[in-house]
Amino acid sequence: MLIKILGSGCAKCNRLEQLTREVVAELGLSATFEHVTEMDKIMAYPIMTTPALVIDEVVRVSGRMPGKDEIAGWLRA
Repeated sequence: MLIKILGSGCAKCNRLEQLTREVVAELGLSATFEHVTEMDKIMAYPIMTTPALVIDEVVRVSGRMPGKDEIAGWLRA
């Protein structure tokens, strides 16, 4: 599983990565994380605002902070 956090590295982007890492650990999953900060790479995705969470190249959320339950649901799918 490849998980990407799209964002400039702001506090919200870092918090999204931390939350997602916690959920991955709680579920006992194996995932590779990538924090994408380059604007040209971020703009390659259909998002208007950051932070954004991309799981296996599918944008799951952008512009808001999801809850742990919501993240867990996406990771289980």
